[in-house]
Amino acid sequence: MEGERRDRTPDQDRRTRSAERAEPRPPDTEDSVDRHIARWRDKAPFDERVEGIVTRIQMLNRHMRQVKERVLAEVGLQGFEFETLHRLSSRGAPYRATPSELAGELMVSPAGITGRLDTLEKAGLIRRIRGTEDRRRVDVELTDTGRERWTAAMKLLDRAERAMAGPLDEADRDVLNALLKRMLLRVENED
Repeated sequence: MEGERRDRTPDQDRRTRSAERAEPRPPDTEDSVDRHIARWRDKAPFDERVEGIVTRIQMLNRHMRQVKERVLAEVGLQGFEFETLHRLSSRGAPYRATPSELAGELMVSPAGITGRLDTLEKAGLIRRIRGTEDRRRVDVELTDTGRERWTAAMKLLDRAERAMAGPLDEADRDVLNALLKRMLLRVENED
């Protein structure tokens, strides 16, 4: 046993300590997924543990989509506007891309990206810049206002995400992250 401990990584030890600390859930603490599983028990063939995992992921995803919608409304953005500003922000200063690069990253048609950019430009969140050497080239650049609006949204989203992960300590977060990553890698490798 002692030899086993020496061969373990600090991350594995942290996960083990976290699992050892975890107390069984009191029987009167039930979430909506527990009720869903109980309702379908003996009515459909499914693995209760897998159903619990998948349904909880779906419920948390739905919750975060609703939170994101509220947060974006607070800062005066719609989802498509935020996603476009997000792509530009991810590029670093000077926060610039071509419309076709953005269309590819956002998986929208050229006409679709033109409409998005028109809306963002009218709102003063981006500007279009003609190329100096090739006048046919147009770059899209985030304005200071666009960057401020995106930053405000990101701060509110971060706060909401932290609140959702609040019941988990650092070790729990590491364990959950590792487990979800394993599941995601499996799905990504199947595609």
